[in-house]
Formats: sequence, C-alpha cells, structure tokens
Amino acid sequence: MRTLKVQDVMTRDVITVHEATPFKEVASTLVNHRVSGMPVTTPIGMVVGVVSESDLLPNESRSEHGRLYDVTHRTEARKAEARTARQLMTAPAVTVTPDTPVRQAAAILARRGINRLPVVDELGLLVGVVSRRDVLGMFLQSDEDILDEIQHEVFLRGMSVDPAQLDITVTDGVVTVRGQLELRSSIEIAEELVRGVVGVVDVVSQMTYAHDDQHLRVVDSVNGVQMRDLW
Repeated sequence: MRTLKVQDVMTRDVITVHEATPFKEVASTLVNHRVSGMPVTTPIGMVVGVVSESDLLPNESRSEHGRLYDVTHRTEARKAEARTARQLMTAPAVTVTPDTPVRQAAAILARRGINRLPVVDELGLLVGVVSRRDVLGMFLQSDEDILDEIQHEVFLRGMSVDPAQLDITVTDGVVTVRGQLELRSSIEIAEELVRGVVGVVDVVSQMTYAHDDQHLRVVDSVNGVQMRDLW
C-alpha cells in the first residue's frame, strides 16, 4: 500500500532569503512573490529559520508603542530593531524530510499553527516547501479510488483477505467496514491500514471476529510484561 509522502506534494521551486538579506528586501520579496513566509538559508542552502509577515510587523509597531512595548513584548521589541533576515526570523525552523508521510506533516502544521514547512535533506539543505494547501490535496481522492485501494491493497494484498466477504463503503472519505475476520487482532490491523489510505477521513469499523486471539501472548513471568505475540 502506497503512503503519500511530502516529496509527492511539496513545492520544489522555493522562494528564499539569506541570513544577511536586508529588512526592506525581505519585505519586498514577500510582497512581490505573494507569499506570507519563506525559509532563511545560509549561502550553501542550509535552513536556519523562517521569516514571515508577522515577523516584520513589530518593526512598525514599535514606533506606536514606544518604550512600554519594549518592556512588555521583548521578543517583538528585539525584532523591531532587526535589520536583516537573521534578526527577523523565527528559529530554529520546524522542518520535515521528503519521506515524511503527508499525514504527519499535516499534523505538525495544525499543532504548530503554521502555514508551511521547509523540507530538508539529511544534511539540512533545503529541497522544497510543503504548505497547508499542499497537504489538503490528499483529501481530494474520489470515494471510488479510495474503495479500490482498500479492497485490493489493504485486504487482498496486505492481509490476504478476500474483500468480497466484507461490506466496504466509502462516503465523502468516511470508510465503513462490515463483516467478519478470522482473528480479533486482525481488526485492529485492518483499521490502522485503512486509516493510512490516502483520502480517508475517518473509519467506522463494524467488523467482528471468529476467534479471540488476545490471550495468545507470551508474558515475562517475572514482571508480567508482554514480550511478543505468538502469531
């Protein structure tokens, strides 16, 4: 089963600025390219931070708030004095790698409340950017395509289960699976695999099992910790 990765959806032609880029050039780059933020890199392309519109705003706010602003908003006050991208940027940058699953990237974007993630290779060099808009594309798979992958990749190929013995429906990305599997443990495995299919929004499991294999586990006789499964 294919897992959609960041390298499948990321933008490779990335607008960047260098650490020494002056304030006005940073601002004009954001405006001219109609982006709200961009990576800050070293001369060799290593990502050291991200600069966004919000990083530039304190520069304007300082003149309005004066000394009180310096005392109550020290981070903003420091950025208000900034003259280069390095002084403006938010660091360290939150990054992902090309082989990061898109679902994981989407979770990071949501948890951090940010709009984009620089994509770096094993050396920390910039290779692309993945945005919220990029990851939303994973939910545009049709219900028919989702159903086909679940039937053939999850159950037939992944679990050696004939999908014809199950009742699988997909409506607006929500998958409902009814039917019986041989082992209780297989239900959890199936649910996890179905959730990993590109385009799946949620899974409603109504599967039952013929045999309860939960007791077939080897447990350490000393501390009672499960060591491995028998199957």
